[in-house]
Amino acid sequence: MLEDAAKIRRVVIATGYVDLRKGIDGLAQIIGARYNQNPFEQGTLFLFCGRRSDRMKGLL
Repeated sequence: MLEDAAKIRRVVIATGYVDLRKGIDGLAQIIGARYNQNPFEQGTLFLFCGRRSDRMKGLL
């Protein structure tokens, strides 16, 4: 994962709560539908927060 971190050019933090039980496909759908972003863009890290503020999930 550390070698992938060097390629990150942009970080997008999703606002609001997201059900962290969703998989990659569900999170990619949220990125496309709610935020009008391309989930397959190279070098972009999308971060999601659940109801508990101590848990986050990322999609690279």
